[in-house]
Amino acid sequence: GSAWGDWAQYTDSPLRAFENELGVQAPVGYWDPMGMSKDGDLKTFRRRREAELKNGRVAMFATIGFITPEYFRFPGYLSPAKELKFSDVPNGLAAFSKVPLTGWIQILIFCGMVDFGLYRADDSRDPGDYENAGILGVPNASGPMSDVEG
Repeated sequence: GSAWGDWAQYTDSPLRAFENELGVQAPVGYWDPMGMSKDGDLKTFRRRREAELKNGRVAMFATIGFITPEYFRFPGYLSPAKELKFSDVPNGLAAFSKVPLTGWIQILIFCGMVDFGLYRADDSRDPGDYENAGILGVPNASGPMSDVEG
């Protein structure tokens, strides 16, 4: 045995509260090196899991937004008042200085509407499982997925 005793006997420990959650892998088990979940608070765990999934999705959308302009541009004007065409906007981070402020405001409002409108957290569902998200996050894309993990 171990100097600390048999770990299997410590079933009521807060450190074991999340051992059966999706993503826990042997031989490590629930990995929490900073001890952020040592209190075993389920509500805090769900909020962090939700934030982890949402931030990962934002990063994937950002990656697509970074790559797509290399291969596709909308025809016409991004800002008719400034006579700025989509084809005039450079790729990557250089686009920040070219897109007008009102364009960035529109993008932020759209993202907020998607986040607060379509992707509402529901405590009766798993973290990141949004009722209105459809398949692969596309709203109303033929209903919920039929194969549930777990």
